[in-house]
Amino acid sequence: MKVAVVGATGLVGTKMLQVLAERNFPVDELIPVASSASIGKEVIYKGKGFKVVSAEDAIAAKPDVALFSAGGSTSLELAPKFAAAGITVIDNSSAWRMDPSKKLVVPEINADALTKDDKIIANPNCSTIQMVVAINPLHLKYKINRIVVSTYQSVTGTGKKAVDQLMGERNKLVKGSTEEYPMAYKYPIDLNVIPQIDVFLDNGYTKEEMKMVNETKKIMRDESIRVTATTVRIPVMGGHSESVNIEFEHEFDMAEVKSLLSNAPGVLLVDDPATQQYPMPKDAHERDEVFVGRLRRDETQPKTLNMWIVSDNLRKGAATNAVQIAEYLLRTKLLANS
Repeated sequence: MKVAVVGATGLVGTKMLQVLAERNFPVDELIPVASSASIGKEVIYKGKGFKVVSAEDAIAAKPDVALFSAGGSTSLELAPKFAAAGITVIDNSSAWRMDPSKKLVVPEINADALTKDDKIIANPNCSTIQMVVAINPLHLKYKINRIVVSTYQSVTGTGKKAVDQLMGERNKLVKGSTEEYPMAYKYPIDLNVIPQIDVFLDNGYTKEEMKMVNETKKIMRDESIRVTATTVRIPVMGGHSESVNIEFEHEFDMAEVKSLLSNAPGVLLVDDPATQQYPMPKDAHERDEVFVGRLRRDETQPKTLNMWIVSDNLRKGAATNAVQIAEYLLRTKLLANS
């Protein structure tokens, strides 16, 4: 099978190559694509070097599927061109997520909505993916009325520039380094917390917060779910964390909640207060599972649960979810040559 990775030299694109290799996706021919500045450079896949090509050359090569992680404007420009050539696009940007004609997919939840006609498939926001994987089995049993979520998000969600800023600040503080470093954020991130991810909207929320509101409803196919979010950047690498408060329509049993989560696809329950076992970003790093813990009743109102959710944002929050969509398409023969 021919596979193109658009944005192959970026943080998520590199992770896509890693995940494709780890999961032994049947790649007979790899076609890495990046900006004009990277054309001719090599990316490594399974120990072999592959030269980066232009989008035009990639389309001419007729890959069966193209995994996109090159930003919204690039996706808006190039994804329709790939799709017009009969290539199935799985796009990691925000460009197509809320387009009513495009499917927004987390395989554990709504892959069954996909058909052969879906040539541009949207990969959800990282913070949304991990939350819905954890809460969907509970929604199916008890029906969720309202979600209050606060996120604690890794600098890797911003990209390499943010990682370089964090490490530059850390080296300056700890080692007295005088090397210059980029500023991905308006403020220092080391020893700091920034309660803004993406730009502010007219309602006072950020775009990241409204992504969680709107994408959750679309993925879970329930517009009645009320969601409010506060998204925060913290000086961490390895994964995003979320504190989630869920109000259900029906009463729940805590033992049953734990059983549902323990048996949910893609979920790993880590919840033992007696031994101080709970999910942390360092444990989720380079893992594909969504880790869940700190389960407890909200004692201020009935039928309400508190939980803590952690996942590697570059893997399940981006690359792994995209590859899992491709795996589903292959398994169900929804790709042109499958």
